[in-house]
Amino acid sequence: MRFRNIARIAAAWLICVIPWVGFGGTPYASEDECTRTVHLQTYSNAVFSEETGDVVGYELAIQERNGSSIKALFYDYEGVPNNDGISMSGQISGRNLTMTGNWIETRIEEPTKQKIVETRLVEVDGRLESNWFRGTIKIQGLVAPISVRMKRVDHIWMCKR
Repeated sequence: MRFRNIARIAAAWLICVIPWVGFGGTPYASEDECTRTVHLQTYSNAVFSEETGDVVGYELAIQERNGSSIKALFYDYEGVPNNDGISMSGQISGRNLTMTGNWIETRIEEPTKQKIVETRLVEVDGRLESNWFRGTIKIQGLVAPISVRMKRVDHIWMCKR
C-alpha cells in the first residue's frame, strides 16, 4: 500500500515537471537574465493564462537613459516566448519614446532538422510615465500594430519565483 502511494506521488510530480523541463526549458528566465534586469525600470502586461498554461503579454525593461538616447530589453510572451530580451535602442523626448530592435528567432524545421533563422524588426512607440507605459508595438510580419498599456513592475515575469 505504501509503495502505491509513493508511486502515485512520483507520477503526479513527473506529470507536472516534464512539460516545463523536458520539452524546452523552464518557465523562468535564466539567472543571468534576472540579474541583468533586476535594477531596470520594467513595465509589463504579462499574465498567466490558467486555461492554456501559458504566459501572454509583453514587457519592456528600460536599461539606461543618456540624454535623449534610450536602451531597453523587450520581451514578447505571445507564441514562443523569447527568454532573452530583444535589445532595443531609440530616442526619448519628454515622455515620448521611439525604439527599434531586431528579434532573431531560431527554429528547427521538421522533418529535415534544418535550422531556420528569422530576423524581424520590432518597433515600440509610446508615452512613458512613472507608473505606466502606453503605446504601440509593431512586429514585422504582423498585420496590425498592437496597442498596449503596461504597468510598472519590480521585475520581468519570468523572474517571479
